[in-house]
Amino acid sequence: MSDSEYWNPKIETLPREDLQRLQLLKLQRLVDWGYAKSPFLKRKYDQAGFKPEQLKSLDDIRRIPFIERQEWLDEQKRHPLFGETLTAGQDEAIRYHSTSGTSGATPLRVLDGTKDWQWISEMWALGFWAFGVRPTDTVYFAFSYGSFIGFWGAHYCCEKLGALTIASGGQTTEGRVKQIEELGVTTVCATPTYVLRLQQVASELGIDLRKTQVNKVIMSGEPAGSIPAVKRMIEDVWGAKSADTAGMTEIGTIMIFECSHQPGGTHIIEDHFIEEVLEPGSDRSLGYGEKGERVVTSFGRGFIPLIRYRTGDLVEKVPYSECSCGRTYDIYKGGIIGRADDMKLIRGTNVFPSAVEAIVREHSEIDEFQIVLTKAENLIDEITVRCELKTGSDGAWSQLQPALSRELADGHEGLRFNVERAGAGELPRFELKAKRLVDQREWKIPQEAR
Repeated sequence: MSDSEYWNPKIETLPREDLQRLQLLKLQRLVDWGYAKSPFLKRKYDQAGFKPEQLKSLDDIRRIPFIERQEWLDEQKRHPLFGETLTAGQDEAIRYHSTSGTSGATPLRVLDGTKDWQWISEMWALGFWAFGVRPTDTVYFAFSYGSFIGFWGAHYCCEKLGALTIASGGQTTEGRVKQIEELGVTTVCATPTYVLRLQQVASELGIDLRKTQVNKVIMSGEPAGSIPAVKRMIEDVWGAKSADTAGMTEIGTIMIFECSHQPGGTHIIEDHFIEEVLEPGSDRSLGYGEKGERVVTSFGRGFIPLIRYRTGDLVEKVPYSECSCGRTYDIYKGGIIGRADDMKLIRGTNVFPSAVEAIVREHSEIDEFQIVLTKAENLIDEITVRCELKTGSDGAWSQLQPALSRELADGHEGLRFNVERAGAGELPRFELKAKRLVDQREWKIPQEAR
């Protein structure tokens, strides 16, 4: 099997017509199962006037009402802790996970059974194999294990593959860098931000990561994993190929992965998911090359059926033929581009943190950055990009500052960006999902108007 490029050759190269027939069959079974076993879904479908027998073709998926995140959270609040979404009793679950959430926010809680967890690790195995992970690899997870699902499924997938699997747990960044070097690690798994942080600490320790045995870096958790400038930076400092993946706590596993051919995007695991791209805020379907919100239906998690879930993720789907690997899975160009709810309106212009990062990361002198939103004189929105330079790059600032300001404006319809320098070590570092946008805007009533 190790000679094959595919984890499941027959399915990964299935003709599109056969793939769509398989999707329809799985969709019908899933909806029947959810309607019969989940009180939440039965109630929802009855209220919408939808019946499972109405599914005659894939186009009929549009008859199924959406599931919204807030609706799911409200359900869990009404029926603590898990709501009536479950199709089996809590005593049949083997794992509990929750969304990473934010301070003061109630997390979304999920349970999985034995079959769910086998499927979760299988999806990761498909993606890892596609990028070249093999039984001979030593895979290092720079990830703090907790209730956030993160790389849990990937850990078990590597054991399934037969690779030596190392969980770094609560190690310090310095300790992780030393282990990567000492243990002959070949594959590192982390968020894009933390991959760069590992390199920063390695440099401080006098360790050249390009001289280690690492030849693959697999990322998840942030849109930056598919940003070309970020990928180039990571591949340069590590001397290794980098791949993007993406999953969700709601799904339990990854739904997209980057293969070793690196087509500039991520393949969708279409025999296990139906991924629709819709116009944000509406139910209008979008075609290839149109950016919109991804809506996911997941066939593998039976404990909590996920059918037409509005994710808030922004994507652009392109045909499978844009990759030379031979898989018939369509592709999300640039992976997950960003999130609709991350978008900020600044003086009439839409600004996405991922778009700012794509421009900032073109400048190798920048070590870390932060986006700060303020309101000047309580009336005008201001956007400032604070940049921390790499050691030895002080002389570049005089030219870098105006160049970056101009490039950010050019990429955002002429919007004026303030670009400021931050002191060494002043900006925060992140292990999991980076939070580089700080919104300090607050409307205040001017004194003269009181």
